Amino acid sequence: MPDTNAAPPAPSGLSAGATVRRRVLGAPWEQGLPRLVLLVDVLAVVLATFLSAELRFGAAGLEPIPGLDAVNYGIISVVLSVLWVLTLGVEGARDIRILSVGAEEYKRVLRATLHLFGVVAIVAFASGLEVARGYIALALPLGVLLLLIGRFVVRGWVARRRQAGAFRRRLLLVGGPRAVQHVFDALDSEAGAGYAPVAALLPGYKPRAAGWLPVPVRTDVEGVAEVVAQVEALEIDAVVITSGHPFVPSDVRQLGWGLQERGVSLIMAPALLDVAGPRLHTQPLAGLPLIHLSTPRLAPGKAFTKRAFDLVAACLGLVVISPLLLAVAIAVKATDGGPVLFRQERIGLGGVPFTMLKFRSMVADAEEVKAQLESDSGEGNVLFKMKDDPRITKVGKVIRRTSIDELPQLVNVVKGDMSLVGPRPHLAHEVEQYEEHVHRRFLVQPGITGLWQVSGRSDLSWEDAVRLDLYYVENWSILGDMVILARTARAVVAAEGAY
Repeated sequence: MPDTNAAPPAPSGLSAGATVRRRVLGAPWEQGLPRLVLLVDVLAVVLATFLSAELRFGAAGLEPIPGLDAVNYGIISVVLSVLWVLTLGVEGARDIRILSVGAEEYKRVLRATLHLFGVVAIVAFASGLEVARGYIALALPLGVLLLLIGRFVVRGWVARRRQAGAFRRRLLLVGGPRAVQHVFDALDSEAGAGYAPVAALLPGYKPRAAGWLPVPVRTDVEGVAEVVAQVEALEIDAVVITSGHPFVPSDVRQLGWGLQERGVSLIMAPALLDVAGPRLHTQPLAGLPLIHLSTPRLAPGKAFTKRAFDLVAACLGLVVISPLLLAVAIAVKATDGGPVLFRQERIGLGGVPFTMLKFRSMVADAEEVKAQLESDSGEGNVLFKMKDDPRITKVGKVIRRTSIDELPQLVNVVKGDMSLVGPRPHLAHEVEQYEEHVHRRFLVQPGITGLWQVSGRSDLSWEDAVRLDLYYVENWSILGDMVILARTARAVVAAEGAY
C-alpha cells in the first residue's frame, strides 16, 4: 500500500556530494548572523569604553597615566574593547544555537562581562596599575546596556525575518506519532526560534491518515541509512529524535556519525514537558547519559532574593510613577464620583486570602451586574472574561488597555501579599473549580505579571494559562523574572490580549 504522505524525492541535479559540501559550510544566514552580532558587539564595547573615558576624563584621558608614560585611557579603551569582544566569543555569546532564542544569549553576555571585569580588577590590583574606578564604574554598566540593546535590536530583526520564513533551520522529526506531533506543535508555535519542521519519520508505525501533520510523513523507514537518505533528499539542517523511536543506542550513535559527516545537527527531545534547563542535570554512567530531574522548590536563599528584589523594585516604582498614580486617581474619581480603588479578595500564597488593589475601571455596581452577564454569555470557563464588557467605563478602557489599572498592586508587593512576577491570583469561587494539580500555583506568591500575561493574556485558554503558571512555579529563577518583566513592558505597549 503506497504511503500517501510520502516525502518528495531529492531535488533533481543535487548529488550526495553536493549535499555534504552544502551542509558542512552551513546555510549563508548561519554564517552571516554571528558576523552581524560580532559587528554589533564591537560597536557597543568601543562606544562604551571610549564614551566612558570621555565622560570621566575628557581631553585629560589622552594624557599618560602616572608611572606608565606610554599608556593613556585611549590605549586602555582599545585593549579593553578587544578583550571584551574576545571574552564574549570565548563564553559562546555568539553561538548560532543561542542567538535570538531564549534568555541564554543575554546570560552569556552578562557572564562574559562580569568575568572580564573581574579579571581586570584582579590584574590591576596585583600589578599595582591604578585604573580609575570611575572609568570602570561607567564602562561596565554602559557596555552591558549597549550590548543588550544591540542584541535586542538584532533579535527583533531576526524574528521578523523568521516570521517571513527566512533564517530557519529545516528539521526532520523522528519518533512516535504522539511525540512527533507534540514536538511539531511546540516548534510551529515558536516560529521566532528559527526551527521549521519540514517532514516526519515514524519508523515501525502504521501509515497515518492524510493531513495528520501539515508536512510529509513516512512510516516505511526501517534503518539509519534510510533516515540519512531522507536527510540528503530533503536538505535537512537538523534531525530531532524524540520518544517512540525504535533505534537502539548503537543506531543513534551511527546516525550521529552519518549526520556529522554531512554537517547536520542531531537534536534529542526527551519526553520531559515544561521543564527548564536549571532543573536538568546529566550524569554519564558507563557511556549512558542519565538525566536527573531535580525537585522544584524555592529555597530560602532564593526566596530571600526574590523578596528583596520585589521590595526594592516596588518601592522605587511607586516613587517614580507617583505623578501618574495621582493623575489616574483624579480621572477615575471624576468619571462618576465613585471610589478610586477597587478592592477584591483573592487567594494568595498557600491558599491564604488577601485584599488585592486595582484602579477601578468599571461602574460602581460592577459585581452586581456580573451575575447577569455570566448567565447571558453561557460560558463555562473558570475565569469570566468578556471582550466588550459593558461595565467598563471610558477611563477604564484606557487604563485596562495599558494595564495602568494594575499599578496599585505595587502596594500589595510592598506589603508582601504579592510578587512582581508570579501566577495571577484568582477569586475564591474560581479556586473552588480548580483541578487538583492546579493548586500547585499556591507554592509561590501571586504576581502582578506572569508568563500568561506575556504570552497572550486574556486571549489564552484556561488550559494554556494553567500550563504557563505551573511552568513558572516549577522553573522559577531571578533571571526568568527579569525576562518576564521585560516582555511585560513590550506586551503592555502592544496591548496584546488586554481587555
